[in-house]
This record gives sequence, C-alpha cells and structure tokens, in this order.
Amino acid sequence: MREIKSEIITQTVKKLCIEANCHLSDDMKKCICDFYKNEEWEQAKEIIGHIIENYEIADQQNQPVCQDTGVACVFLKIGQDVHIDGNITEAVNEGVRQGYSEGYLRKSVVRDPIDRVNTGDNTPAMLYVELTDGDKIEITVAPKGFGSENMSKIAMLRPSDGLQGVKDFVVKTVEEAGPNPCPPVVVGVGIGGTFDKAAYLAKKALLRPVDQRNENEFYANLEKELLEEINALGIGPQGFGGKTTALAVNIEQFPTHIAGLPVAVNINCHVTRHKTEVI
Repeated sequence: MREIKSEIITQTVKKLCIEANCHLSDDMKKCICDFYKNEEWEQAKEIIGHIIENYEIADQQNQPVCQDTGVACVFLKIGQDVHIDGNITEAVNEGVRQGYSEGYLRKSVVRDPIDRVNTGDNTPAMLYVELTDGDKIEITVAPKGFGSENMSKIAMLRPSDGLQGVKDFVVKTVEEAGPNPCPPVVVGVGIGGTFDKAAYLAKKALLRPVDQRNENEFYANLEKELLEEINALGIGPQGFGGKTTALAVNIEQFPTHIAGLPVAVNINCHVTRHKTEVI
C-alpha cells in the first residue's frame, strides 16, 4: 500500500489548472493547423489564423487561451493500492482555489444556481473519481467554459430510433448551436448507459486526443462520418461560413437497458483544454 499525502494532490491540481488554461495540447494545435491548411473560404481561413495566433501568444506569455477559464472539471483515476492521507475532495478544491487565484484566472462559479452569488475562488470543482489497478493517481484537469457547455444536450431515444436517430440528434445539436459555442468545436458524444452515465461519457470523450479514434472500428467510422456531416453544415469558424465547423467527433459508448438508447452531446469550443499528470 502506497501512501500519498493530500498536499501533493493539491499542488498537482493547482499546477494543472494554470497549465490547462494557458497551453493547448499538441494534438489540438496540430489539428487546428491542419484545418487551416485545408480551409478554402478566405474569411474562415483568416479566423483560424487568428485562433492560431491567439494560442501562440498564450503559450509565450503564459496567459489564458480564453477569458472564460471555465469550471474546473477534475478527473481522478485512483489506484486501489493507494492510501490518501487527508480528504481528497478538500485537497482538489484547495488546488483549484490556489490555481485560479495564483494564476489570475477568472472565477466563474456561483455557490447556488438560483441566488447566483460567486464563490470567489472557482470552487467547488466538478469531481469525477474512477478506481483502477495500481498504486498511482492520474489527475486530469479540464476547464470547461459555458459558451459551449450551454449548447450541450441529452436525449433519451427509443431503441427503434436506431443508428439514424443517434446521427440525427448529434448533427441537429451542433446545427442548432450555430456560432454560439465558438466553432470550430470538438464534439463529445456519449451513447448508452443511463441518463447521467451518457452525459459523463460525453464529457469524458472530450479528454481523448483529437487524433485518436475510438478503438471500436464501428464507432471510429461513425466518428468520421459525423465529422463530415457536421462540417457540411457550413457554419464555419465563429459562424462565418466555411467547411471547418468541427475539429473532431469523439464517441464513448457503454452498455444500456433493453428499453433505452440514451445519447448525450457535450460540445467544446476550439479551446478544448485538459492537462494530465500521474503522481
């Protein structure tokens, strides 16, 4: 049994909050550059060029890529051979508190959805915990802005709706979102499970590198097909037209009930942020 002090979790979360907000992952950068090269609409190409310029400045100056530094979604994979010395929820929230304060990141969380009073430190984090084998903890911080989060949807489809029903729902969700989520977007799709599980799968799908397809060939092909259909909508970067509406479609699937076909779509903008560290 390996013991990990909660202070180490706090320091790691703090660091990842700052790094995730200021530096896009290499796969995102490459994907954006590839779409820039292939975009034919002049105005769309110019906008993608500004997006590239923006993340390059953020890299150089260690500044947030976007002013909406989001709610801190923290994913923990905890090895069963780990003992944590301290309260893990408090440790994560303290890391968010320190990271958003010391990193001068915008604090966007309110203490209650109705009274709307800001917590002042961007806590609490949205915490997701998964038990795994081993004696390590994998920590991923994924700040989620709400321009894109607000465009996300879930549907409890009928099994008779089938594959076409899933496709129609995903494409319609992106189409109705239009320019609001700051396209080009990354589309996370969760299929199966229950109402809440599908939403979690869609969120988790956004953590996968955009250059990695689903391991299941059927779903890998579905990802490619949906990406083509979405880009054929012509919404384009920031809604000004072009063939770059989405950068990737990532699907995660899970077994479900014989009477159900839950589908969730979690949209993210081109600032799809996440950083991971193993302790």
